[in-house]
Amino acid sequence: MSESRADNAELLHTYLNDHLAGSVAALELIGHLTKKFPGTELENFLANLYAEIAADQQVLRDLLDAFEKSESAIRKAGAWVAEKFGRAKFGIGKYDVSGVGLLEALEGLTLGISGKQLLWRALAVASEVWAPLRGPDYGELERRATEQRDKTDVKRLEAAREAFAR
Repeated sequence: MSESRADNAELLHTYLNDHLAGSVAALELIGHLTKKFPGTELENFLANLYAEIAADQQVLRDLLDAFEKSESAIRKAGAWVAEKFGRAKFGIGKYDVSGVGLLEALEGLTLGISGKQLLWRALAVASEVWAPLRGPDYGELERRATEQRDKTDVKRLEAAREAFAR
């Protein structure tokens, strides 16, 4: 039994807002990490990653606007709170950020970016049967997410080497 377009639009609204919330948490974490590594290669990497994720986030906002749907303040607030708890879990507070905490933070980012890659792929397929989803270059967005994931994974593995070399 298929759902009506109105039901599908509501489900899409939820799906997009879930991914938007994930991007809010990612940007919060990246912003915090960037401040912890001034003048380093990691700072430059994180600053570039931040800019790319912010651009991807705008695509999600544009899609929500196209469906005349609003951003979920509750989901965004939940993501913000979850990121703050994540900082505590990773040991990323006022002090040094290194070791396993940095490894886990980068691992979380890698997983989130993988989810974004899957989002773009799913929207590309859905746009074949649902015209309002057409517009964004999902192939390019997926390619960029793959590149972001791969580069973040390199940093994650560097952090693992450093964390466990002690």
